[in-house]
Amino acid sequence: MSGASVLYDVPGPKAKVRNRFYTVLGSLAVLSLIAFAFMRLSAKGQLEPEVWNIFNNAGVRANIRDGVVTTLSVFAVAAVLSLVLGVLLAVARLSDHKPVRWLATGFIELFRAVPLLITIYALWVILLSNRESLGLSGSAPQFWALVIGLTIYNGSVQAEVLRAGINSVPKGQSEAAYALGMSKTQVMTTVLIPQAVRAMLPTIISQLVVTLKDTSLGYIITFEELLYTARLMSTNIIVNGNDTYVPVIIVIGSIYVAMCLALSALANWIERRGRRARTGIGVTEAGEPVAATDALEVHDPIPGGPVDKKD
Repeated sequence: MSGASVLYDVPGPKAKVRNRFYTVLGSLAVLSLIAFAFMRLSAKGQLEPEVWNIFNNAGVRANIRDGVVTTLSVFAVAAVLSLVLGVLLAVARLSDHKPVRWLATGFIELFRAVPLLITIYALWVILLSNRESLGLSGSAPQFWALVIGLTIYNGSVQAEVLRAGINSVPKGQSEAAYALGMSKTQVMTTVLIPQAVRAMLPTIISQLVVTLKDTSLGYIITFEELLYTARLMSTNIIVNGNDTYVPVIIVIGSIYVAMCLALSALANWIERRGRRARTGIGVTEAGEPVAATDALEVHDPIPGGPVDKKD
């Protein structure tokens, strides 16, 4: 019995016909839904060239550009801070001191359980209430509420990812490092954390993609990131008496997908470079085999040593 047939019976002639029929039927149903959606959009005037022509307007392109830049700036700050916080929490979670370990565990479990939107909203209210004493003006309260909320939540998740990576490193490596006289800080920073990051890099990048998508929650606190900019454009731009929700949603959604794909491509590139770095040590080609008698011959006299006498 093959391994493939243990969990799945090989279909017979009738089953193959039935599977083909279901495949064709399902494909036709999906195509029918797509066609129905296009017909409804066309009836509402959402597919008219005038509606899509709004993206040729310089002001619309400038608004989209500003939204993308704002979204990427929030993501860059939150991503760096969440990684730093994740490392600190992971190290604290593995600390030998119980109070430190308990505090880190409580922090991680609390902010992983609280919905991110509630955290961002609470921070926004706090920063708005104290904006004068903190010296915040303009959209700074919204910016830092979003950044701090993303940092706290994603830092807690990254901490658990890094902790799992550290625990996956064989104990023999840390024991060997301690045997060489290295301190715990040196073992953690030079032996455990680098291997944990390398092992958990796909998961870390996946969480960074989540961080990028969660920047859209700034829409709730009226922060002018990409999603909030899209809402303003779709409600304020009227073409032929109709709103422009559908084209704006399609374009903005495509931008989000492109940014996430670019981040995933960057992660794959980094992973390939790391794999080449681990296996990039060249191996010297083997030379001609040397006979035992040849290996014992001394071709050059050793200075100060005995000189062979020739007959």
